[in-house]
Amino acid sequence: MSEMILQVKILPEPLLKLINTEKVKVRREHGEIRLIPIEAKVKKNNILPILGMYSDGKLTVENYLKQKRIDRELER
Repeated sequence: MSEMILQVKILPEPLLKLINTEKVKVRREHGEIRLIPIEAKVKKNNILPILGMYSDGKLTVENYLKQKRIDRELER
């Protein structure tokens, strides 16, 4: 079995009309050649959800806990 990734725009026009993605995986297996569309992945924020309270990453868990300690000390 062998595989490669190709840009769809280099495929012949009849195949181009059948595939709605930008890339395809070409797989050769047991004498068959298969074109498998590759869906574009949505780019996600690189910040892990467990490391921050908000998706923009401005308030991390560490900063949140630090702020809570400061608030408790001010209340005393």
